[in-house]
Amino acid sequence: MKKKEKTDKQQDGHSSKQKNVSPEETRHKKDGSTRGRPKKTKKDNCEEKMTDLQTKYDELNDKYLRLYSDFDNFRKRKAKEFTEIVMTANKELVVDLLPVLDDFERAMQAMKEHQVDEESLKGTELIYNKLYNLLKQKGLSPMDSMGKEFDTDWHEAITNIPAPSKEQKGKVVDVIQKGYLLNDTIIRYAKVVVGN
Repeated sequence: MKKKEKTDKQQDGHSSKQKNVSPEETRHKKDGSTRGRPKKTKKDNCEEKMTDLQTKYDELNDKYLRLYSDFDNFRKRKAKEFTEIVMTANKELVVDLLPVLDDFERAMQAMKEHQVDEESLKGTELIYNKLYNLLKQKGLSPMDSMGKEFDTDWHEAITNIPAPSKEQKGKVVDVIQKGYLLNDTIIRYAKVVVGN
């Protein structure tokens, strides 16, 4: 009798358990999905993967573009530096040769003043022109300072004298030593006398 009661209770308990379970929960259990969440479809999985791949692609593309622009800037900067180095590579040599150029100009001026024979003057002018043209090919150009407004960016004032006329006030009256540019960069300032 006791056995029969136990089996009746077990059946009642079993049936009461079944009554408490909702049909939706039973369906989820049959599908094998977790409780309370609907099962993801293949389409949802593909969309998630596609979104993840698009995000990774965007990140990598951004990194690539930044790296490419950094490299391009580096390349341009190095090319500019190389050009500047080439343009001013002979700067020291040219600066050292400027006093020789000055000496040639003074020598030719003295030869003209002392009326030295024509062949000596022509020979000196020939050597001067060869040296000057060689330096000119390297980018040397003289400053034209005479009669210009005094500018501290271009000129070095040796002395001030009273201006011969009102128009020459604040202007270069005399050039003691020529100034020179090498590829549009000042390598020697002109030493001048300024009228005031």
